[in-house]
Amino acid sequence: MSNYFTALELACQHCGESNFDTDFLALLNSIREECNFPFIVTSAYRCEKHPLEARKERLGEHTTGKAIDIAVEHDKALKLLEVALRHGVKRIGIKQKGSGRFIHLGVSTDFPSPALWSY
Repeated sequence: MSNYFTALELACQHCGESNFDTDFLALLNSIREECNFPFIVTSAYRCEKHPLEARKERLGEHTTGKAIDIAVEHDKALKLLEVALRHGVKRIGIKQKGSGRFIHLGVSTDFPSPALWSY
């Protein structure tokens, strides 16, 4: 499946379903290879009943299997952003304040693109 990501970390943390997009996974492998540091996945695919999705008015990008949240901060966050942009990732969310820092990378065409937001 991947040199860098396990099936478990890409599966829904609520139900265990694995519906992560294989083309996006190939892109992530390339990004990870270029970054040359481990990615700590905090969220990948989410089923529609996942608690974070269930409370939304509209299902989020994670339900498409084309989004991932990676725990990263400081110089590694900047490197991840630079590499992801170079690889054509056009949907990026950034939480770099306080605890629980991460970067959301998404490529779903079901959502506005390009898009950049902060949490």
